[in-house]
Amino acid sequence: MNHKALIAALLLPGFAAAAPEKIFNGTGLEGWKTKGAAYWSAADGVLKGESDDKKQGSVLWTEKEFRDFTLEFDFRFSGDIDSGVFLRHEVDQIQIGVSRSLKRDLTCSPYIGSKGGYPQEAEGVKDLLKAGEWNHMKIVAKGDTYTVSLNGTQVIEYHSDTARESGPVGLQVHPGVKMKIEFRDVTVDSH
Repeated sequence: MNHKALIAALLLPGFAAAAPEKIFNGTGLEGWKTKGAAYWSAADGVLKGESDDKKQGSVLWTEKEFRDFTLEFDFRFSGDIDSGVFLRHEVDQIQIGVSRSLKRDLTCSPYIGSKGGYPQEAEGVKDLLKAGEWNHMKIVAKGDTYTVSLNGTQVIEYHSDTARESGPVGLQVHPGVKMKIEFRDVTVDSH
């Protein structure tokens, strides 16, 4: 193929790479549904999960389901919080913040509910995580493998024997703790 034909082929719509899908529109909760307390709100490009004195649990689920995907988002929190991202169901989660059971920050580590804990811990997170500032997380869910990067550095690759083939993505406010977490620029790129 000559140079001009190659350029023309790359510019054809069928050859163009699709942009990641924005699953948070920045202003409302369209495309999402809440399970648990109504702790989620959206304004000015920020999706906020904030509990009250009742400290109930709440998960904000996408209405859409995904198979293999790359989820990217910015998140911000300060203090003692317990949140995370559920991958295709409530059993497999990537932690954000302090584990209620282990009483330490396990951000980016997989929490597998059916195993009752963290089968593998992410590495180097302490040096990468910027408390109180915006951080960027990238989660690649391909089959039973979850690869997580924090602020541009891969911190874990985990193979889950409880992974589901497809399902929604969920964002968590953990019960038993008064907390606030914020998300922005939430996108999914389906493979």
